[in-house]
Amino acid sequence: MKFDLDTQQRDFAASIDAALSAADVPAAARAWAEGDHQPGLAVWSTLAELGVTALAVSEKYDGIGAHPVDLVVALEGLGKWAVPGPVVESVAVAPLLLSSHEDGAEPSTRLASGELIATVAAPPITPRALDADIAGLVLIADDIGVREAQAGTQHESIDATRRVFDVIPTGGGISLDTSYAINHGVLAISAQLIGAGQALLDRAVEYAKQRSQFGRPIGSYQAVKHKLADVHIALELARPLVYGAALSIADESPTAARDVSAAKVAAGKAAYLAARSSLQTHGAIGFTAEYDLSLWILKVRALMSAWGTPEWHRARVLEAL
Repeated sequence: MKFDLDTQQRDFAASIDAALSAADVPAAARAWAEGDHQPGLAVWSTLAELGVTALAVSEKYDGIGAHPVDLVVALEGLGKWAVPGPVVESVAVAPLLLSSHEDGAEPSTRLASGELIATVAAPPITPRALDADIAGLVLIADDIGVREAQAGTQHESIDATRRVFDVIPTGGGISLDTSYAINHGVLAISAQLIGAGQALLDRAVEYAKQRSQFGRPIGSYQAVKHKLADVHIALELARPLVYGAALSIADESPTAARDVSAAKVAAGKAAYLAARSSLQTHGAIGFTAEYDLSLWILKVRALMSAWGTPEWHRARVLEAL
């Protein structure tokens, strides 16, 4: 089967890239890590203007009701620019959980407009909620269904921009099969990993062209070329799995759970290879917290375990086979 993005999807990706390139996202991410959310919320407002926050919201709630492929396009762009906050939870998961809730109309409309930011804990795959302290809506999605919750104890993450919290249920919920929404979460985090991996590769390639050693750019040495080529191959092999998983979800395929897990494993492995190779290419400067590369390196390491560890997803693929 031949697959390619259409013109509208390519234009959408380009508009996200252009808007975020002008938004100084690294500075917003650093401020977010220090507890100053205003610059990051300004980035979220930009995303709302582009329609990103409305993608998974039903049209009856002023959303777009977009295809899962559109979601992948958006989340890959957000991963490329290391946008802080619960983007997967608020953009991809919460709208689907709320669509079946009798009281879901009002928060769904606010999610679409970007006025509301939501976060989700979905034990056992993701037992804690990201940024539950600043989210206007905290949800728990598990075998029981969907319930509202509030932030509990905060836990540290290797990525300082990711503040994860235990969640405490605050009331009754509704019985609901949450697997469809959870698969969207896994799909979205996979796309985010691909975007972050691509950003790391791009930065490594650019640095290799500029940094000289023994009178030559380091990118001219075969060892560096091969290392970065391996990253490119890994990303190009993982990306089709992510888009294939989006199509499986859209078609309600019986293999959708297997496909999103396979995509998550491949995307995480490729992004981790990109992080290691980019760090090795940059050398000592890559280790400094002040250098922007660190934002992507730490985010990739954290995202590898977000919405299911590689071991959890490998087990799900094995079970499906």
